[in-house]
Amino acid sequence: MPVWLQRAALALALAAAAVPAAPAPAPAALPPMDARGNETPSLAPMLEQVTPAVVNVATKGTVAVQQNPLLQDPFFRRFFDLPQAPARRQTQALGSGVVVDAKRGYILTNHHVIQNADEIEVTLKDGRTLPAKLVGSDPETDVAVIQVKADRLTEVPLADSDAVRVGDYVVAIGNPFGLGQTVTSGIVSALGRSGLGIEGYEDFIQTDASINPGNSGGALVNLNGNLVGINTAIIGPSGGNVGIGFAIPVNMARQVMDQLVEYGEVRRGRAGIVIQDLTPALAKVLDLEVTQGALVSQVVEDSPAERAGIRAGDVIVAVNGRPVKGAADLRNRVGLLRVGQDVGLALWRDGRRRTVSVRITEPKSRTVKGGDVSPRLAGAVFANGDGKGPAGVRIADVDSGSPAWNAGLRRGDVVVSVNRKPVQDVDALRALAGDIGNTVLLNVVRGGQAFFILIQ
Repeated sequence: MPVWLQRAALALALAAAAVPAAPAPAPAALPPMDARGNETPSLAPMLEQVTPAVVNVATKGTVAVQQNPLLQDPFFRRFFDLPQAPARRQTQALGSGVVVDAKRGYILTNHHVIQNADEIEVTLKDGRTLPAKLVGSDPETDVAVIQVKADRLTEVPLADSDAVRVGDYVVAIGNPFGLGQTVTSGIVSALGRSGLGIEGYEDFIQTDASINPGNSGGALVNLNGNLVGINTAIIGPSGGNVGIGFAIPVNMARQVMDQLVEYGEVRRGRAGIVIQDLTPALAKVLDLEVTQGALVSQVVEDSPAERAGIRAGDVIVAVNGRPVKGAADLRNRVGLLRVGQDVGLALWRDGRRRTVSVRITEPKSRTVKGGDVSPRLAGAVFANGDGKGPAGVRIADVDSGSPAWNAGLRRGDVVVSVNRKPVQDVDALRALAGDIGNTVLLNVVRGGQAFFILIQ
């Protein structure tokens, strides 16, 4: 992850310390006078109802320490009189969470807040400290659900984040720098932010409400006190807030939460298409009457999409009646659907709008050799993701000294796009083989950081 793009969490390592639903949006107007009749506009009445539902989350855990292989050699350590280096170290993390179901004690937070946690502790605004258990976590969307058992919990109503508009007033509530509950305000600066390399599925709400380390998992609410998003990350060259923060839309978080509660994990399926953004230039060349949507560049053989009649060159313009902005938007919509669910896709073909029904299926457990995709990837073995990392194809193995190794690929890397085309499974990667020429541009995620590898 670039140094200027940081999680909005505060993490401390003991061995080596480091800061590692009313549906409609609120009108663009200041709050009215409060219940006491004060004429000065104030957010206090709304916050008095909402802040008891925002909690502080503290975790303890252990992580493996990466070591030089020489330090693991007993002869080497004895010769240089080196002590045995610890294989693991203790960690602590501080973040925030939002109670969304008071009856069952469910709290939404971020995956990176509770990642590697052996113990999770929640502190309520009234001072109560409660142990929490992990219900489920999804690294690809950075959403986690934890649960506490307690009476007198307060929950935040959920808004419809699809109805949020740029310019809406919002309030961020969290636990920055471990100081305790803090409230900041601002507006929605942008919608649908993606391509940041933070998560596998990105559709962020951008806000200038101050979000700082420790705010991760906290609430972003509108002026009605309804939850709009879960604060997740910031852009900050110095580690602090510069007015660019990101929140996961609550509609996405709610879909993930439903599966985490039911299954303990997110069961993603596949449609079997490779897509790209429909640009004005492409629309003109293809003589299309639409200018917004996702262009199908490949259809995987024997996939749900092929069986539904989708063809390369189709432009998908809506999912279940809701317009599609681009490839990332379609990927988010389909990628969060459950296996076995039918989805209606509206597409544009030959000057006509058509609608097809696609049944999402379980991804096939398969591997593909890199040499079968491109000679420049020879030596690597690609496999479908294990559901515990970003969406993409995982490098299951790579031969030392092979072209893939020399290009910088390593076992455990996750490739999320090839030549700027997203790949969610090995079928999609195989479908791109014919389009890969002398240059291969890979977007790779390794250890939570995203970067590009150019192979020529």
